[in-house]
Amino acid sequence: MNSPEKFVAIIDDDEYVRDGLVELLDSVGYCAKVYTQAKEFLENFDASSIGCILLDVRMPSMSGIELQHKLNDMDVTIPIIIMTGHGDIAMAVQAMKDGAFEFIQKPFRDQDVIDAITKALEKNALDREALAKKEKIQQQIDLLTKREREVVDYVLEGMANKVIARELGVSDRTVEIHRSHAMQKLGAKSVAELVKMMMHKP
Repeated sequence: MNSPEKFVAIIDDDEYVRDGLVELLDSVGYCAKVYTQAKEFLENFDASSIGCILLDVRMPSMSGIELQHKLNDMDVTIPIIIMTGHGDIAMAVQAMKDGAFEFIQKPFRDQDVIDAITKALEKNALDREALAKKEKIQQQIDLLTKREREVVDYVLEGMANKVIARELGVSDRTVEIHRSHAMQKLGAKSVAELVKMMMHKP
Protein backbone atom coordinates (compact mmCIF):
# COMPACT_ATOMS: atom_id res chain seq x y z
CA MET A 1 0.00 0.00 0.00
CA ASN A 2 2.05 2.94 -1.25
CA SER A 3 -0.77 5.47 -1.12
CA PRO A 4 0.02 8.29 1.38
CA GLU A 5 -3.37 7.78 3.01
CA LYS A 6 -2.22 4.38 4.24
CA PHE A 7 0.61 5.80 6.31
CA VAL A 8 0.07 5.99 10.07
CA ALA A 9 2.01 8.42 12.25
CA ILE A 10 2.92 6.89 15.63
CA ILE A 11 3.87 9.42 18.30
CA ASP A 12 4.96 7.79 21.54
CA ASP A 13 8.06 8.13 23.73
CA ASP A 14 7.91 4.43 24.70
CA GLU A 15 10.23 2.49 22.38
CA TYR A 16 8.59 -0.83 23.26
CA VAL A 17 5.14 0.47 22.28
CA ARG A 18 6.46 2.06 19.08
CA ASP A 19 8.25 -1.09 17.93
CA GLY A 20 5.20 -3.24 18.70
CA LEU A 21 2.90 -0.98 16.73
CA VAL A 22 5.24 -0.84 13.74
CA GLU A 23 5.36 -4.63 13.65
CA LEU A 24 1.58 -4.85 13.99
CA LEU A 25 0.92 -2.34 11.21
CA ASP A 26 3.40 -4.06 8.92
CA SER A 27 1.61 -7.37 9.47
CA VAL A 28 -1.64 -5.96 8.03
CA GLY A 29 -0.05 -4.01 5.18
CA TYR A 30 0.03 -0.52 6.65
CA CYS A 31 3.09 1.70 6.82
CA ALA A 32 4.23 3.56 9.94
CA LYS A 33 6.05 6.83 10.44
CA VAL A 34 7.49 6.88 13.96
CA TYR A 35 8.13 9.90 16.18
CA THR A 36 9.48 9.87 19.72
CA GLN A 37 7.92 13.20 20.73
CA ALA A 38 5.33 15.72 19.60
CA LYS A 39 7.83 18.42 18.62
CA GLU A 40 9.64 16.00 16.31
CA PHE A 41 6.33 15.25 14.62
CA LEU A 42 5.50 18.94 14.14
CA GLU A 43 8.93 19.66 12.68
CA ASN A 44 8.39 16.99 10.03
CA PHE A 45 4.62 17.35 9.61
CA ASP A 46 3.17 16.84 6.14
CA ALA A 47 -0.59 16.40 6.09
CA SER A 48 -0.56 15.00 2.56
CA SER A 49 1.51 11.97 3.58
CA ILE A 50 -0.42 10.76 6.63
CA GLY A 51 -3.70 8.86 6.85
CA CYS A 52 -4.16 8.92 10.61
CA ILE A 53 -2.26 9.63 13.84
CA LEU A 54 -1.69 7.31 16.80
CA LEU A 55 -0.95 9.66 19.67
CA ASP A 56 0.14 8.91 23.23
CA VAL A 57 -1.28 11.16 25.95
CA ARG A 58 1.68 11.42 28.31
CA MET A 59 4.94 12.52 26.72
CA PRO A 60 7.75 14.83 27.86
CA SER A 61 8.06 18.39 26.57
CA MET A 62 4.69 18.46 24.80
CA SER A 63 1.82 16.13 25.75
CA GLY A 64 -0.42 14.38 23.25
CA ILE A 65 -3.30 16.62 24.31
CA GLU A 66 -1.21 19.75 23.68
CA LEU A 67 -0.26 18.42 20.25
CA GLN A 68 -3.91 17.72 19.47
CA HIS A 69 -4.81 21.31 20.36
CA LYS A 70 -1.94 22.55 18.20
CA LEU A 71 -3.21 20.50 15.24
CA ASN A 72 -6.73 21.80 15.84
CA ASP A 73 -5.39 25.35 15.70
CA MET A 74 -3.75 24.46 12.38
CA ASP A 75 -7.13 23.17 11.07
CA VAL A 76 -5.67 19.70 10.57
CA THR A 77 -8.45 17.17 9.95
CA ILE A 78 -6.39 13.97 9.97
CA PRO A 79 -8.09 11.46 12.34
CA ILE A 80 -6.32 11.19 15.69
CA ILE A 81 -6.44 8.02 17.77
CA ILE A 82 -5.48 8.71 21.38
CA MET A 83 -3.51 6.04 23.27
CA THR A 84 -3.98 6.27 27.00
CA GLY A 85 -3.08 4.53 30.24
CA HIS A 86 -5.74 3.70 32.83
CA GLY A 87 -5.15 6.90 34.79
CA ASP A 88 -5.66 9.09 31.72
CA ILE A 89 -9.25 8.12 30.85
CA ALA A 90 -10.62 11.57 31.76
CA MET A 91 -8.01 13.18 29.52
CA ALA A 92 -8.91 10.81 26.69
CA VAL A 93 -12.60 11.64 27.03
CA GLN A 94 -11.78 15.34 26.84
CA ALA A 95 -9.65 14.63 23.76
CA MET A 96 -12.68 13.01 22.13
CA LYS A 97 -14.73 16.12 22.91
CA ASP A 98 -11.95 18.16 21.30
CA GLY A 99 -12.25 16.16 18.09
CA ALA A 100 -10.16 13.00 18.51
CA PHE A 101 -11.43 10.16 16.33
CA GLU A 102 -11.04 7.38 18.91
CA PHE A 103 -9.11 6.40 22.01
CA ILE A 104 -7.69 3.05 22.98
CA GLN A 105 -6.55 2.11 26.45
CA LYS A 106 -3.15 0.59 27.20
CA PRO A 107 -2.46 -2.26 27.26
CA PHE A 108 -4.56 -2.74 24.14
CA ARG A 109 -5.52 -5.73 22.02
CA ASP A 110 -3.98 -5.84 18.55
CA GLN A 111 -7.38 -6.19 16.92
CA ASP A 112 -8.70 -3.09 18.68
CA VAL A 113 -5.81 -1.05 17.28
CA ILE A 114 -6.24 -2.45 13.78
CA ASP A 115 -9.99 -1.78 13.83
CA ALA A 116 -9.50 1.81 15.00
CA ILE A 117 -6.81 2.50 12.41
CA THR A 118 -8.84 0.96 9.58
CA LYS A 119 -11.85 3.13 10.40
CA ALA A 120 -9.67 6.22 10.75
CA LEU A 121 -8.01 5.60 7.38
CA GLU A 122 -11.40 5.09 5.75
CA LYS A 123 -12.59 8.40 7.16
CA ASN A 124 -9.43 10.13 5.98
CA ALA A 125 -9.91 8.74 2.46
CA LEU A 126 -13.51 10.02 2.38
CA ASP A 127 -12.40 13.43 3.68
CA ARG A 128 -9.71 13.66 1.00
CA GLU A 129 -12.21 12.72 -1.69
CA ALA A 130 -14.68 15.35 -0.50
CA LEU A 131 -11.94 18.00 -0.38
CA ALA A 132 -10.77 17.12 -3.89
CA LYS A 133 -14.35 17.45 -5.14
CA LYS A 134 -14.70 20.87 -3.50
CA GLU A 135 -11.42 22.05 -4.98
CA LYS A 136 -12.50 20.89 -8.45
CA ILE A 137 -15.78 22.79 -8.10
CA GLN A 138 -13.90 25.93 -7.06
CA GLN A 139 -11.63 25.61 -10.10
CA GLN A 140 -14.71 25.42 -12.32
CA ILE A 141 -16.26 28.44 -10.59
CA ASP A 142 -13.05 30.40 -11.14
CA LEU A 143 -13.54 29.92 -14.90
CA LEU A 144 -16.76 31.96 -14.85
CA THR A 145 -16.70 35.55 -16.03
CA LYS A 146 -17.97 38.20 -13.65
CA ARG A 147 -21.28 38.42 -15.53
CA GLU A 148 -21.71 34.64 -15.62
CA ARG A 149 -21.17 34.48 -11.87
CA GLU A 150 -23.76 37.22 -11.35
CA VAL A 151 -26.28 35.25 -13.43
CA VAL A 152 -25.52 32.07 -11.47
CA ASP A 153 -26.03 33.89 -8.17
CA TYR A 154 -29.42 35.15 -9.34
CA VAL A 155 -30.38 31.67 -10.55
CA LEU A 156 -29.50 30.31 -7.10
CA GLU A 157 -31.92 32.84 -5.63
CA GLY A 158 -34.65 31.29 -7.78
CA MET A 159 -35.00 34.17 -10.22
CA ALA A 160 -36.33 33.58 -13.73
CA ASN A 161 -34.34 34.79 -16.75
CA LYS A 162 -36.67 37.73 -17.34
CA VAL A 163 -36.25 38.94 -13.76
CA ILE A 164 -32.47 38.52 -13.96
CA ALA A 165 -32.47 40.49 -17.23
CA ARG A 166 -34.25 43.39 -15.54
CA GLU A 167 -31.86 43.30 -12.59
CA LEU A 168 -28.82 43.41 -14.85
CA GLY A 169 -30.29 45.75 -17.45
CA VAL A 170 -29.71 43.34 -20.31
CA SER A 171 -31.89 41.33 -22.70
CA ASP A 172 -33.44 37.97 -21.88
CA ARG A 173 -31.32 36.44 -24.64
CA THR A 174 -28.11 37.76 -23.07
CA VAL A 175 -29.05 36.18 -19.76
CA GLU A 176 -29.79 32.88 -21.52
CA ILE A 177 -26.36 32.92 -23.17
CA HIS A 178 -24.52 33.71 -19.91
CA ARG A 179 -26.53 31.08 -18.09
CA SER A 180 -25.81 28.45 -20.75
CA HIS A 181 -22.09 29.21 -20.75
CA ALA A 182 -21.96 29.07 -16.94
CA MET A 183 -23.77 25.74 -16.82
CA GLN A 184 -21.36 24.31 -19.40
CA LYS A 185 -18.27 25.50 -17.51
CA LEU A 186 -19.61 24.08 -14.26
CA GLY A 187 -20.73 20.82 -15.85
CA ALA A 188 -24.24 21.26 -14.44
CA LYS A 189 -27.10 19.81 -16.51
CA SER A 190 -29.91 21.27 -14.42
CA VAL A 191 -30.62 24.01 -11.90
CA ALA A 192 -30.95 21.35 -9.18
CA GLU A 193 -27.47 20.06 -10.04
CA LEU A 194 -26.16 23.64 -10.07
CA VAL A 195 -27.58 24.32 -6.61
CA LYS A 196 -26.13 21.09 -5.22
CA MET A 197 -22.73 21.92 -6.70
CA MET A 198 -22.62 25.46 -5.32
CA MET A 199 -23.64 24.23 -1.87
CA HIS A 200 -20.56 22.01 -1.76
CA LYS A 201 -18.01 24.55 -2.89
CA PRO A 202 -15.21 25.43 -0.42
